[in-house]
Amino acid sequence: MKNLALRMRPQTINEVIGQQHLLGKGKIIRRMIDANLLSSMILYGPPGIGKTSIASAIAGSLNKPFRILNAAVNNKKDLQVVAEEAKISEQIVLLIDEIHRLDKPKQDFLLPLLENGEIILIGATTENPYFSINPAIRSRVQLFELKPLTSSDIKQAVKHVIASKKAFNFPVEITDEALNFLSQSTNGDLRSAYNSLELAVLSSAKNQAYVLINLDAIENSLQRKSITMDKDGDGHYDVLSALQKSIRGSDVNAALHYAARLVAAGDLQSLGRRLIVIAYEDIGLANPEACQRTVTAIQAAERLGFPEARIPIANIIVDLALSPKSNSAYTAMNTAIADLTQHGALEIPLHLKDSHYKAAQKIGHGVDYLYPHDYPNDWVKQDYLPEKIRKADYYQAKATGKYEQALHFREKQIKDWQNGKN
Repeated sequence: MKNLALRMRPQTINEVIGQQHLLGKGKIIRRMIDANLLSSMILYGPPGIGKTSIASAIAGSLNKPFRILNAAVNNKKDLQVVAEEAKISEQIVLLIDEIHRLDKPKQDFLLPLLENGEIILIGATTENPYFSINPAIRSRVQLFELKPLTSSDIKQAVKHVIASKKAFNFPVEITDEALNFLSQSTNGDLRSAYNSLELAVLSSAKNQAYVLINLDAIENSLQRKSITMDKDGDGHYDVLSALQKSIRGSDVNAALHYAARLVAAGDLQSLGRRLIVIAYEDIGLANPEACQRTVTAIQAAERLGFPEARIPIANIIVDLALSPKSNSAYTAMNTAIADLTQHGALEIPLHLKDSHYKAAQKIGHGVDYLYPHDYPNDWVKQDYLPEKIRKADYYQAKATGKYEQALHFREKQIKDWQNGKN
């Protein structure tokens, strides 16, 4: 029997959970389907968020044949079989999973089929296609980023499973406590949620005609305890908030405690994302190297996976908690955005506009621009901001670390030069 994820695979685009930035009313993939003008595309994002489901649903919505190949497993002969079928069917939707692994012979065979439209290619990858996909393929497809599903999306999907007659051969219910934990702990991975739910159901069913899934069953299925989540799911975000506030307040022990709760729950995705936010929001220019170290530590943790991931996580939490702090850049950007909201996109001064084309000087673009590197200290007095906000002063240095102290000194120098002081 097919696993639950396959049994619940959507047949049309209306059945897909999440990804409303692409599939919602008036959004790009929805518009393509409504107009019956489908083009080849690459869907990229974390595993288990619906890349294969979207491809299947697109084919189902347009009543087109759908085939799946894997770039790492299937060979050129497999592509040839699909190509022959496409000639008979006039057009076929082909999903190539792990498309970043597509080698040159397969690419060369595929390119003319994309050109003549016999095959609508939907590539799926967890890699960034701007770096991992061959430019020849990339230039012939649309690139669409898929987002991790929210806990609400996972809840919606699980409720749909419970209500569906094609999920199980007997009635199944799930407690609110178990549903909240499942939706939070699978970190936006719907396939993982389906697999965990199916394991919980089948291991509880035995000869029963009805199964009630409680928190204990889901914890056993996930091999993870409900440590960070409360009944309403808010506890998950409370722990993340407490982690950030502890690091911001330089309490290393509290920071390690709240991080440990996320580690114990196996929530590497939320933990990694929040630590990067903390590094740039709260540490910032007081210690830019700590920001770089945070990104490196998270990359190492993701490559290692738990339980070893806790080691780089611990290192960077201690680093961030005891680092000097500054939110000056964060505050500066917020103030600049507030000005933009108030005034709109104001006219850029003429001397700053692009002058790299022949007619630019005729309309005053780039004229009278002074090249700072031609002047002492690589600075010359001229206006850069639009006239209406010319006196705006967004960045206020805190000078809490050596790096920002240097920035503060340089900023003061520039202000003195602007005021005619040497």
